[in-house]
Amino acid sequence: MAKITFDGIEVEVPDGTTILNAARQIGGGIVPPAMCYYTPLKGTGGKCRACLVRVAAGSAKDPRPMPKLVASCITTVQDGMVVENTTSQQVMDVRKGIVEMLLINHPLDCPVCDQAGECDLQDFAFEHGVSTTRYEEERRTFEKIDIGPLIQLHMTRCILCYRCVYTADQLTPERVHGVLGRGDASEIGTYIENIIDNEFSGNVIDVCPVGALTDKTFRFKQRVWFTKPVNAHRECENEKCCGKVTLWYKGKDVLRVTARKDQYGEVKEWICNTCRFDKKETSDWVLEGPAHINRASVISQNHYELPVVNPQVILDLPESTTRELERNPPLRLGGING
Repeated sequence: MAKITFDGIEVEVPDGTTILNAARQIGGGIVPPAMCYYTPLKGTGGKCRACLVRVAAGSAKDPRPMPKLVASCITTVQDGMVVENTTSQQVMDVRKGIVEMLLINHPLDCPVCDQAGECDLQDFAFEHGVSTTRYEEERRTFEKIDIGPLIQLHMTRCILCYRCVYTADQLTPERVHGVLGRGDASEIGTYIENIIDNEFSGNVIDVCPVGALTDKTFRFKQRVWFTKPVNAHRECENEKCCGKVTLWYKGKDVLRVTARKDQYGEVKEWICNTCRFDKKETSDWVLEGPAHINRASVISQNHYELPVVNPQVILDLPESTTRELERNPPLRLGGING
């Protein structure tokens, strides 16, 4: 075990833990942002530099500070390490530069992008960016290519985080897409315009932090903040599929199905294309209840989590009132409705 101090808060974590995951054990607003790192995917991290932090003391044995900012997602902790994130003005200034770099070639098409409202780059730019740009040159553009009937690729939006490549490496036996070209000509694509066609290909949509890979079946149908996310599950025939999803409703219609994400926007359990694209009827699923929405997210607009009321605590709650709440609950009843 190693004890480190992160923004003045001491935490003990197992040896080999990265600084980023140590910060996540503390939680809250001090956790560095991450655009390329993805916990379930081996090999991710160290590409976008969004999670840079300052190591003020390397370890108890060698308390000297590290000469440069380090990527917290790939730097492991040392006992006695002292890390500065939000408390370092140098880190905050560098993050503004990282935002500016990522937006150099990223098109400003949020009004027409299906990822708007749940885009990591939007959040990153809002929290750490500036309202002006110094960039005057023409942005990088790419020809649109067809990679299949289910997934839309917008390479002009890609930030080359490699998440989709690592997802395909991990979930499929034969990956058909990757990074083509070098330098500023690098792009995600398929060799000789093959289509991405395997039973878990839809997961590249969930891992993409921007709108470079989107769901064709959901394309331009609805803004995400006008939909209602509901957790559900089913017994999937594919043994590799967890069958646990989030259904996105508009009224009684299921507009799209996605894998469940944790508080850091990461999918821990993958789903197959059958669950994602073919099962869009409520009767196909066992509903569990509304999905939790971060209050800082635009998706929370008009979606309020109801407080839990435990009838056993309220001793004078009339039996008739309890029956009425069960029949038409304005509040979620603890021990009755979850």
